[in-house]
Amino acid sequence: MVIIVLHKNCPGITVQPVSARLLSRLKLRHLTLLTRISPGDSLTRVAESLGVSQPAATKSLAEIEDLFGGPLFLRTARGLHPTPLGELAVVRARHMLQDIDHWALEMDALRGGHSAHLHVGAIPFISARVLVPTIERLYEGHRITVRLERATTDQLLQGLRAHELDCVIGRASVMIGMDELHHEVLYPQRPALVANPQLARRIARRKPDWRELAEMNWILPAPATPIGNMISELFTRAGVRPPSPRIQTYSMDVIALLMRHDDSLVSIVPEDIADDLARSGDVIRVAWDFDWSLPPISLIRRRRDVALEAEERFVEILRDACRETVGDPSASDARPGPLAS
Repeated sequence: MVIIVLHKNCPGITVQPVSARLLSRLKLRHLTLLTRISPGDSLTRVAESLGVSQPAATKSLAEIEDLFGGPLFLRTARGLHPTPLGELAVVRARHMLQDIDHWALEMDALRGGHSAHLHVGAIPFISARVLVPTIERLYEGHRITVRLERATTDQLLQGLRAHELDCVIGRASVMIGMDELHHEVLYPQRPALVANPQLARRIARRKPDWRELAEMNWILPAPATPIGNMISELFTRAGVRPPSPRIQTYSMDVIALLMRHDDSLVSIVPEDIADDLARSGDVIRVAWDFDWSLPPISLIRRRRDVALEAEERFVEILRDACRETVGDPSASDARPGPLAS
């Protein structure tokens, strides 16, 4: 796309690329204004949130729309509503401001004697035995600091796509339509049934009875998560209605504390997480083998034209920590690729 500018003093026309126009005229205050406008907002309310006058906000929005060559918002009796051009502008403005925030954090890291700073997301069912040595070695060997965020894969991927995170350790197998991302399988995970030691020893003496299990008091992640969904399928395949959990949580601390005080509770977690829980002595694995596997743990990253050095060092160390802690990922396809559908 090009902007055609007519000059009074010169015959003919001059063609100016939009990128040059943006570089010369787009300002941070324009980006901030765009990210403050929500559907239905009025410019008066937006101006108040920015601490500027309403005429100043109106002028800034007019400058932006002139810059983009079209209206970004429809003015209605119910407030401002973005046009398709406006939706694109808001998304890009948000990404640019987040990149500036990351830039500021990286400069703070350098001033503090660190070489770089990474924002990493990880689902709760990633063992600290993988994460802790990775973070420690990254700093000891390269002076790279890390901010770690814990959430479900879908929540973390939203942050990754919005440039709030540099990479994510989660489950790529359930994600659809994210061609701008790629993943690498780190290791497989198998499920394990865990319970208070007294209950675990009692039910381990007999074969699994899925109807009996369905009547027990369960701690489970939300049904929409990969593990929650697969547990529901497990009971359904056995011809049993899936259990309605007493508690929904991903927190290992909460699971351990609840099982310490209540010997009626059971849960299904990945085997490596079951091993972590068993270290306290309040939770043990039931000696049953399941004939199914969880979606593997993957490293999910944005496709970049130029690789981030700090991210590459993180990936190398993470691979080593995974091999040392949970073994070789050769049981799954470990080649990087597009997100599975």
